[in-house]
Amino acid sequence: MFGSIPFWFIAAVVVAIGISRTLRVVPQQSAYVVERLGRFHEVLQPGLNIVVPFIDRIAYRHDLKEIPMDVPPQVCITRDNTQLQVDGILYFQVTDAKLASYGSSNYRMAITQLAQTTLRSVIGRMELDKTFEERDQINASVVSALDEAAATWGVKVLRYEIKDLTPPAEILRAMQAQITAEREKRAVIATSEGGRQQQINLAEGARDAAIARSQGEQQSQINYAQGEAAAILAVAEATAKALRVVGSAITEPGGIEAVNLRVAEQYVTQFGNLAKTNNTLILPSNVADIASIIGTAMSAVRSTSTGRGAASTPAPAPRPGTA
Repeated sequence: MFGSIPFWFIAAVVVAIGISRTLRVVPQQSAYVVERLGRFHEVLQPGLNIVVPFIDRIAYRHDLKEIPMDVPPQVCITRDNTQLQVDGILYFQVTDAKLASYGSSNYRMAITQLAQTTLRSVIGRMELDKTFEERDQINASVVSALDEAAATWGVKVLRYEIKDLTPPAEILRAMQAQITAEREKRAVIATSEGGRQQQINLAEGARDAAIARSQGEQQSQINYAQGEAAAILAVAEATAKALRVVGSAITEPGGIEAVNLRVAEQYVTQFGNLAKTNNTLILPSNVADIASIIGTAMSAVRSTSTGRGAASTPAPAPRPGTA
């Protein structure tokens, strides 16, 4: 069968197989672990590498890029004895190809199991409400525990993220009722605060209005009082001026006679008005004696004039019946 195949062809095939098993190209961000006669020999770096055919073999191939891996959902018990289903995702990277090959038989499963046990331990120290609020703390605790253990496996744990936290249906209904009650409480508080603020605004408005009204009334009374004072002062000044004019007129020649005539006229006028009314009055006995009454009035006028340095000789009072 092989007699018809040329020797050179067989030799070329053998050389090609030997070259293919000798030259190995490692992709970027990859690492190949080489064993020589069943024992670790070296780690091939990215690029072209040479190995010994039939003696060296590539035992493990590792991807050095960041690898995301789902952590299967599991049920955890919180500190207040509430079941909680947790689902997460883990990000890791192979940093040492030798340790990743010989440090653990399956580092992926080891990381997954350790993430689950650590997560149960962390959540077991928290109450249900805290698990929803402290996600960052849970993630950091899981990453810290995994990174410490995975160092012997040649793996670096970068991040852990919780995708979902699912409590039982009864807890969900209770939480929903609690949220509804809390929102109703906030609505009632907001309404009461609005009513309180409204009453405060109304009271402040009424107070400001009362203050403004009282200030207006005060100013009005001040203005009225000032007007009354000005009117009284004006009347007093006018009266004083009139009295000064009358006093000056009395001191002049014929002034006393004019006063006598004026007093007599006013007396007769007022005495005549008494008959027009039905009032009951108490009159002096000499009411009809006009001369004596006028004489009494003129005596007061003379004394006043004398005190001011007026004329010293008064005119005699007119007799009744004379003009």
